[in-house]
Amino acid sequence: MAPFSIEGIAKSFNGQPILRDVGFTARPGEFVALVGPSGCGKSTLLRIAAGLETPDAGAIRLGGADVTEAPPAARNVAMVFQSYALYPHLTAGENIAVPLMMRELSRPQRLPFVGGFMPGTSAQRREIGERVRRVARSLQIDHLLDRKPAAMSGGQRQRVALARALVRRPALFLMDEPLSNLDANLRVHARGEIVDLHREAGVPTLYVTHDQAEALSMADRVAVLQGGRLMQIAPPAEIYDDPTHLTVARFIGSPRINLLAARVEGDGTVLARDGTPLPVPMALALPAGREVTVAVRPERLRPTEGTGLPARVRRLEFLGSDVLVYCDCEASLDGEPVVAQVEPSVAAGLAPGAVLRLAADPAHFLFFDGEGARLRAPGGGRHE
Repeated sequence: MAPFSIEGIAKSFNGQPILRDVGFTARPGEFVALVGPSGCGKSTLLRIAAGLETPDAGAIRLGGADVTEAPPAARNVAMVFQSYALYPHLTAGENIAVPLMMRELSRPQRLPFVGGFMPGTSAQRREIGERVRRVARSLQIDHLLDRKPAAMSGGQRQRVALARALVRRPALFLMDEPLSNLDANLRVHARGEIVDLHREAGVPTLYVTHDQAEALSMADRVAVLQGGRLMQIAPPAEIYDDPTHLTVARFIGSPRINLLAARVEGDGTVLARDGTPLPVPMALALPAGREVTVAVRPERLRPTEGTGLPARVRRLEFLGSDVLVYCDCEASLDGEPVVAQVEPSVAAGLAPGAVLRLAADPAHFLFFDGEGARLRAPGGGRHE
């Protein structure tokens, strides 16, 4: 098992920067999910790792060796594209077997008819066939092995492409939204299968996704990109609970984090835009006169009989175990509803138009400066 490192990668297209000094290391056997809005550079970074694009600056290292200039075939990486990239004239089984045939059989052994008479070829082909069937069963496509891509649905073709990468024993897995074309139930099942197969292989995996649930549930660490920059890379719980930048706080979480406009007064108290005092965690000293953004997760907010943010219920969304209470609140930074995620018993007495107050424990309020950087108590930052 070997680590995989991205060091100071920069890339521009037609003078437009796509990646700006991106760098991190995926440890042996580590699963890293890359998330961010469209156009942030996720797929470009994956293509550079695969050798399909050349960086303008920086280096790619695999197992300590610099492979920045190495062609894709020399990198021993397996990549699953967002498009299926299947050979239309081959069956699903033959598509899955392609990397094994190319790696484990000599050119004469791959020849039709003639290759079958060469010593050892039959045994090698049987072993390849068993490996293909094993990975196909794990992805529930073993009944499709004799079909060609034209006779399969988009989701089935995506699973064939996924199986083609998983059947290898590469030094690195690269996956570009491999589950985007699967239905919801199969996607949940496939998440677990990918993680299990990743752990069995024991090699680093870079996984690009727009789905936060995939990133948070599958990855050992999540890397958030914005505007071509790496904003934060950390374990899922830390990315969610302790974002280092407002961009990360905004992007991670569904429903998204609540943002409140506030100002620090001369005595250190923090007042929301509507004049409501907001609790400040102990040991967090904020400079007077500063405009700040205060963030709090929906599941941390609760209706209260005491002091809190004045709000009016706009609508309720029942999710089974939880209810989302959307409220109009003057303190909202961008005019969007403030959302509280509560148990059905808490929401039972609420209805659109109801007036209430929302509060949370002071420790659950996050503070950001005008540039979006996290404001922390001295010594209060987390470390990777």
